[in-house]
Amino acid sequence: MKRILASDLVIIADFMFMAMEKNEANLFFQFVNKLYGQASIILTSNKGPEDWGELLCDPAITIAILDRILHKSEVIKLSGDSFRLKHRETIFGSN
Repeated sequence: MKRILASDLVIIADFMFMAMEKNEANLFFQFVNKLYGQASIILTSNKGPEDWGELLCDPAITIAILDRILHKSEVIKLSGDSFRLKHRETIFGSN
């Protein structure tokens, strides 16, 4: 954990893939709060911030996390077909 907190950049991939329990959301808030202002964060998610409240199970923690993540951030929303699925060969053949 010390090594991660000392990093200049932290990448969190596939965030909110699964719902968190309240204690996990609290631990994640503490993590983000420690990184806030001292490291850059790249976060990828298949859920928009409007869906996080339901998945984090605590509106107050959700707002606090989003406040720190979205402050001084650039949000990039990608849409369209998945590159991995589009170019993947399956048991049914290739596209």
